[in-house]
Amino acid sequence: MSRIAKRFEDLREAGRTALIPYITAGDPRPEITVDLMHALVEAGADLLELGVPFSDPMADGPVIQAACERALIHHVSLRRVLDMVADFRRRDGDTPVVLMGYLNPIEVMGYQSFAQQAAAAGVDGVLTVDIPPEEAGELVSALRAHALDAIFLLAPTSTDERIRRITELARGFVYYVSFKGVTGAKSLDVDAVAAKLEQVRRHTGLPIGVGFGIRDAESAAAVGRVADAVVVGSALVQRIADLQDRADAIAPALADFLSGLRRALDQD
Repeated sequence: MSRIAKRFEDLREAGRTALIPYITAGDPRPEITVDLMHALVEAGADLLELGVPFSDPMADGPVIQAACERALIHHVSLRRVLDMVADFRRRDGDTPVVLMGYLNPIEVMGYQSFAQQAAAAGVDGVLTVDIPPEEAGELVSALRAHALDAIFLLAPTSTDERIRRITELARGFVYYVSFKGVTGAKSLDVDAVAAKLEQVRRHTGLPIGVGFGIRDAESAAAVGRVADAVVVGSALVQRIADLQDRADAIAPALADFLSGLRRALDQD
């Protein structure tokens, strides 16, 4: 059983919703990323989603685009991100880590080489935003050969056929994008999300995480009532941006915000 599957099983038995924060590796400076990861776990994160900086993050809004730019100034490559995960694993062998990014850096490294190095570093899952299921077979095979979960996005526009095709390939959990748009947008219709999750669950028993649009404790609690996991990204990354010149203040600010979401999920 993968670390991701084990974590969701434990949460399900405890009757709790997973909280998955996202940060961009290397933002605002590479040397604090691992400390931020530990701070998020201590504040209540159940899984971590670590963004691999990319020059054209097409699924992301301006907040995460700017985070990628800040990280790339410091030449944060995919290999460096893997080093960060390995460093994180020296203190935390339990919290699942999912890499979220785009296909180009993985293709440059090579699917098998990437999967081998990611597994050795302690990565548990890989979400590659821009690879459709029709073209994902080789990557998924490489990931499975090294016991890594392939995680895919579903959207409000996903048809039954599309859901079926994606969930056949997916492992760990499925990431549902709560609305049509990019990260950081503000429109969130929980009733519409609940209806779509019912449709998705007809095709898979995998846990379903919901992201894009979770910006405060209220929205996290609302989504937590219908989803297996709540993913929060831009709200955290904006706080990093606001404090980028005060590095020592970033971890406490993220922890304070995330712990509020954790309380809202647990009390709801």
